[in-house]
Amino acid sequence: MAKKETKEEVQEVVVVATKKKAPKATKKVAPKKEVKKEVKEEVQEVAVAATKKKAPKATKKAAPKKEVKEEVKEEVIEVATEAVKEDPKKDLSLKERDPEAFLNDFNWHNYQEGIDPIDDGKLEEFEKLVADNFVDTLDDEVVDGIVVFVTDRDAIIDINAKSEGVISLNEFRYNPGLKVGDKVEVLIDVREDSTGQLILSHRKARTIKAWERVNKAHDEGTIVNGFVKCRTKGGMIVDVFGIEAFLPGSQIDVKPIRDYDVYVDKTMEFKVVKINHEFKNVVVSHKALIEADIEEQKKEIIGQLEKGQVLEGIVKNITSYGVFVDLGGVDGLVHITDLSWSRINHPNEIVELDQKLNVVILDFDENKSRIQLGLKQLSKHPWDSLGEEVKVGDKLKGKVVVIADYGAFIEVANGVEGLIHVSEMSWSTHLRSAQDFVTIGEELEAVILTLDRDTRKMSLGIKQITPDPWADITKKYPVGSTHKGIVRNFTNFGVFAEMEEGIDGLIYISDLSWTKKIKHPSEFTDIGDELEVVVLELDVQGRKLSLGHKQTTVNPWDKHQKDFALGTKHTAAIFEIVDKGATINFNDEIVAFVPTRHLEKEDGTKLQKGEEAQFEIIEFNKEFKKVVASHMTIHKEEEAKIVKQAAKKQAKASDEAKPTLGDANKTLQDLKDKMDGKK
Repeated sequence: MAKKETKEEVQEVVVVATKKKAPKATKKVAPKKEVKKEVKEEVQEVAVAATKKKAPKATKKAAPKKEVKEEVKEEVIEVATEAVKEDPKKDLSLKERDPEAFLNDFNWHNYQEGIDPIDDGKLEEFEKLVADNFVDTLDDEVVDGIVVFVTDRDAIIDINAKSEGVISLNEFRYNPGLKVGDKVEVLIDVREDSTGQLILSHRKARTIKAWERVNKAHDEGTIVNGFVKCRTKGGMIVDVFGIEAFLPGSQIDVKPIRDYDVYVDKTMEFKVVKINHEFKNVVVSHKALIEADIEEQKKEIIGQLEKGQVLEGIVKNITSYGVFVDLGGVDGLVHITDLSWSRINHPNEIVELDQKLNVVILDFDENKSRIQLGLKQLSKHPWDSLGEEVKVGDKLKGKVVVIADYGAFIEVANGVEGLIHVSEMSWSTHLRSAQDFVTIGEELEAVILTLDRDTRKMSLGIKQITPDPWADITKKYPVGSTHKGIVRNFTNFGVFAEMEEGIDGLIYISDLSWTKKIKHPSEFTDIGDELEVVVLELDVQGRKLSLGHKQTTVNPWDKHQKDFALGTKHTAAIFEIVDKGATINFNDEIVAFVPTRHLEKEDGTKLQKGEEAQFEIIEFNKEFKKVVASHMTIHKEEEAKIVKQAAKKQAKASDEAKPTLGDANKTLQDLKDKMDGKK
């Protein structure tokens, strides 16, 4: 009990000293270390003051430790005695009642260290209060602050320190609604600037906590708020907890976004869908939140879908091949052919974005994920309104809507089309393209050739508007008559020449020239050339006209048959070396062939291209226009003549050198004489 009273007395002394020295309380209290230091200094001051009153004047030799302690004891006793005198009504403590006992039990070590004067429990309570309520500006840790004032440029934040801190409003761009009283996270950036102002950073504080929060939001699938900072390629940049996250354009909404700029500087809710820790990339989605809301609605709509059902929808997207319609969470496609009974080039001719319209369900797959819609089916088919008075042979006016290689489609009424085949565009029989006769958008008159209301098909013709040129063909082009035609087309077997529009004739390749051997008509003439022709044959029913070009001139082979008869000799140069021989041009009409062995010269060598020599005609065929010549026969004939003369001369010489019977007898007699030794 005495020890407790002693502690209380010392505590009272310290409290009195503290009240004298402590400044007026502020919102910020000094750190723990500073408080302890001040208390220790205060206790020491009391002890020193008490010592100074009684201590004698200092000398070179200090008093012994024991004497100093005794003097301090006496001083404390005096202080205690004075306190009793000042307040006699106060309950006496151990120090007041028995100062000597108090001094005997007094802990001088703790007193000197400044530990014991304050009750341990209260000291711990005080330290805890300081730790919980006051900020150590020396530590780089994130703390909470309260917005106490907002200027045009800065926000004033109270963090329970000696002074408020300042943060630029640029760091709160993601939160344009910042107001007084809001709680924000801050980091002490600069303890004090040149003006003594505490500089804080909200951006750094958010960055420190950002990844922890982002990871938590991703793992737990929680919804986060993000500030759309700007637009970028393919999407938007979003500030989420101070981290720049990417928002793909496809993840902004369930419907395509046409204007990204409307989302800039807006705060929206997002879901963190992907985190790349290696590259520090974060992907967020706003669409995921919307999809979750409409998923139930989508299931309900799909479950009620039936073919032939008419629903109201909104045009969501327009493509070149059709229109996507939002049926309330479920998308369906209206193909371009199902938009209108009339032929259109692009769906935007019929509908526009965000337009409300009624559509009919035409078909869907088993899962009802692909829904085919129709718009034109809601109106009556134009063929049903086509008058019964329309019949084959009638003339109709229409507009060219489509051109193909085989013909053109003419819209004679809204949604009613007829086909004009290319063969019905002109009386001409040679092949031509539909583009040669009509153009897109052209208004023209046509005749109905066939009409089938059941299959909704109609064939038309425009050549029938003009008279048939074959009606009086026999008068215009009798057999044997001479005319001029334009070369329009080539085939392997001849040339098509146009006499007039609608009347074409064929010139066979064999009727192009009397003398030249032509492998293809392009060797003789060109498209567009004018040729003089003679009508050889005429088939009115088959609409066929046979023409000839060579017949316009006299057959030169009648004359050449005499000039190039067999055995005649002609001088010419080798024109070209060909397979198995060579060719020579005697004139513009006669081209002769020389076999290889007939190119042999007198010295045994062969004639070469451009070498001139004499040739003998060894074959002439007027029917097949074939002429064969030879050079070898020229010198072989001379050689044969020389051989014949030499043989004749030799024979004559032989006859003169034949031995007689007398010569034989003389020879035998000489031999006998020699044997007999007479010679």
